[in-house]
Amino acid sequence: MDPQAFFAASKLLIVAGKGGVGKTTVSAVLARAAASCGLSVLVLAVDAGTNLGTLLGAPAPLDDTEVTIATGLGPEATGSIRARAVTAPAALAEYLEQHGLRRVLGRILRTGVLDVVSTAAPGIEDLLVLGKVKGLERAAVADLIVVDAPAAGHALTFLRSPRGLAEVVTGGPIAGQAADVLAMLGDETRCRVLLVTLPEETPVNELVDAAYRLEDEVGVALAPVVVNGVYPDVAGLSPDLPPAAAKLPAATRRALAAAAAFRCERSAVQHAQRARLADALPLPQLELPFRFTAGLGPDDVTALAAHLVDAVRGLP
Repeated sequence: MDPQAFFAASKLLIVAGKGGVGKTTVSAVLARAAASCGLSVLVLAVDAGTNLGTLLGAPAPLDDTEVTIATGLGPEATGSIRARAVTAPAALAEYLEQHGLRRVLGRILRTGVLDVVSTAAPGIEDLLVLGKVKGLERAAVADLIVVDAPAAGHALTFLRSPRGLAEVVTGGPIAGQAADVLAMLGDETRCRVLLVTLPEETPVNELVDAAYRLEDEVGVALAPVVVNGVYPDVAGLSPDLPPAAAKLPAATRRALAAAAAFRCERSAVQHAQRARLADALPLPQLELPFRFTAGLGPDDVTALAAHLVDAVRGLP
C-alpha cells in the first residue's frame, strides 16, 4: 500500500493501548513516518507528564503552546511535525474566550468549579479535550493529527465520554459539542483509532477486548494494529551450541546456551500470540522491532518510522 495514502486515509489517528506497550512511542513514530511521506503532522498529547516531546526531540516538555519539531521532510520537503499538549483547563479557556467569557476563567480555576463540574458530570473534561481535537481537525491545521490517547481503561472512557454526555444532556452547548465529536468519531475519513500491543498474552487479550468495545460502544473505525517490541527472528539459532563452542569456558557456554534458549522461546511466543491476535481480530498487523537500547530517543523514533513505512508498503 502507498504509505502516504495510508497516513492520509483519515485526518485524525487516535493511538491507544494498555500502559507499557509503547503507545506514546508509537505516536511519535507515526508522526515521523507520516512526515517522512510528505505530510504535515500535528501531534497532540492529552496525558500530563508524557515523554512524547522528548521522543520527538522537542527542546522542552510539551505544553499548550504549539512547537515546531521538524520541517522540510519527505521526498519533496513538504513534511513537517508540530506538537503540543491539549488539557481540559486550556480547552475550557479557549471555549470561554470564544464565547466572550474569558474573565470568568480565573474564578473557575481558583474556586475548583471545574473539579466540581467534572464530578457532577463525569466525562466533561474528556469532552473538553475531544472538543478541542475536533476543532483542530475541522480547521484542517495539518494533513494528519496524531493523538496520544490516555492509557489502558481511561482510553475507552475518554472516547465514550461524548456518547455518555449526549445521553444525559439533551440541550445546550454540551449536547452540541458531544454531537459534533460523535460525528467526527463515527466518520472513518475523519477519524480512526490505532491500537498498540506487545506480542504477549495479556496485552493481546486486552487489545482484542478494547477493539470490539470501541467498535460497539463508540462506533469508531479501527486502523491496522501495531505490534510493538518484536524481537527479530535469528535464522539457525538454537540452544544447542555448535562444536566450535567447546573451546569456550564452561560459564560462557552456559550463558550462551541460556541466551539462545531465551531468544528461541521468545520467538515462539511472539509467533503464537500474533497468530492468536490474527484469529481473534481481523485487522492487518504492522510490526515494529524491539530496540536494544537503555532508553529510546529521537534517533530510535526515526529508525522505527522507517520500519513502519516499510511495513505499510507491505499491506494489501
